[in-house]
Amino acid sequence: MKPFTYARPADAEDALRRGAAAGARYLGGGTNLVDLMRETIERPGALIDVTGLPGAIEETADGGLLLGAAARNTAVAEHRAVRARYPVLARAIVAGASPQIRNMATVAGNLLQRTRCVYFYDHAGSRCNKRVPGHGCDAIDGFNRESAILGTSPACVATHPSDMCVALAALDAVVHTRSAGGGRTVPLTGLHRLPGDHPEIETVLQPGELVTAVELPPLPLAARSTYRKVRDRASYAFALVSVAAALQVDGGAVRDVRLALGGVATKPWRAWRAEEALRGRPASAESFRAAADAELADARPLPGNGFKIELARRTITAVLGELAGGGA
Repeated sequence: MKPFTYARPADAEDALRRGAAAGARYLGGGTNLVDLMRETIERPGALIDVTGLPGAIEETADGGLLLGAAARNTAVAEHRAVRARYPVLARAIVAGASPQIRNMATVAGNLLQRTRCVYFYDHAGSRCNKRVPGHGCDAIDGFNRESAILGTSPACVATHPSDMCVALAALDAVVHTRSAGGGRTVPLTGLHRLPGDHPEIETVLQPGELVTAVELPPLPLAARSTYRKVRDRASYAFALVSVAAALQVDGGAVRDVRLALGGVATKPWRAWRAEEALRGRPASAESFRAAADAELADARPLPGNGFKIELARRTITAVLGELAGGGA
């Protein structure tokens, strides 16, 4: 492991000052970054421990919630308001990792975790454009059962690993950040970049920019929401397909809906096409399947992961049917 310095800043201003140094990285729970450092994939020259910065979960003036960047995943999943008003988020977090990891992992760290693609981790013998830009992507012609079918490019087919981010994408969450130039907000759906020709650039954050909070806007239909994760085993495992959904049905028709997918895309995938196809349509299995087909129309499967198209279609249909009351 490359030698590095460690600092625990007193406040956000101190963190920003230290984070502006070349080679500095912010450290949350360390459940991903420290692993990558052990594997020598990440080699920061300085770690800025931001776990002492605000991690409270607070009500907002308009009736939403503000999740402090340093809030532990367990605290978010167990928070009474989250469980009552945004159950999809609580369920996604619980599905996402072991209790030990949830006790350590932070909100901001979860947002910024990196792919678990086997070729990304195999720095000794595999090509990966995320790890070494321009080197190539061995997953395309290799073992790609877990790779993405949406949002891919000739440079990268790695899936985004987060469960929490899928729920946040469905909930219209907004990320608050600070930098030397001041503060800004970024919609969660706009935080992560598609790989394009530069899969090594994974978010729109600038060097040294600090995530300070995630805001959940008031969203009444989120009280009727859920998260389903399909994986190879029931214990700690990453998703093959996951669905975060909230549904409002009025008179047998879909009045409003939120839908996001995980395990199938290079970023947390908001299913905008499916939502548009559903609004005003009957809350039926036929409508749910048609909406899934609309979202998956541009899927680009590889030889090993074509099954994800049908698996996603069935999971979307089943989750929406559950929210509609089981009639679908």
